[in-house]
Amino acid sequence: MRTRWLETVKHHRAIGVIRAPDWSLGLCMARAIAQAGMSLIEIAWNSDQPATLVTQLRQELPNCHIGVGTILTVNQLHLAVEAGAQFCFCPHVNVDLIQAALAAKVAIIPGALTPTEIMAAWHAGASSVKIFPVAQVGGSQYIQSLQGPIGHIPMIPTGGISLDNAPAMITAGAIGVGLSSFLFPKRALAMGNWLEVSYRAETLLTRLQTAHFSP
Repeated sequence: MRTRWLETVKHHRAIGVIRAPDWSLGLCMARAIAQAGMSLIEIAWNSDQPATLVTQLRQELPNCHIGVGTILTVNQLHLAVEAGAQFCFCPHVNVDLIQAALAAKVAIIPGALTPTEIMAAWHAGASSVKIFPVAQVGGSQYIQSLQGPIGHIPMIPTGGISLDNAPAMITAGAIGVGLSSFLFPKRALAMGNWLEVSYRAETLLTRLQTAHFSP
């Protein structure tokens, strides 16, 4: 399961993170980035009706990988898996959550920041580790600084990732990146400007295609 997840992330590189106060808005957000070719879509569990949204997207976008984020408890994880979630991000390292995901055969990506937290998550069985919030600790320079001692651990930085700095994260050693606000600007959401959202997603994917890790 870990190998399959890593291959998927390395192939697609970008994960679109949807946090929607309204279920129908979340559906439109997912459709817009999927239209641009983004195949990894994460539904934050603090969205409106996240389980329903996951189930709907699994049916509507069969070529996409639909997962969840902001999972805090084992119960939330079980509800997400029942809804059809294919991967799970959480903001912290919780061994019980990791073990529950492994038992459910779902990729689990816990959030960590320090080398100790990152190592603990990996040794507990994480499929990869979310480095969060990366922008507050140096961005791509922080990812690069981790490569020497723990570069064998696959990292997915989130928090402050933009279309401009995303390629630098891959060059620094990340296997993929997670984006939310830079994909879904408030103005575009308020106006229902899905062409802009699709354009941002397409631009991101194009830029990431030419980004390569340079140790």
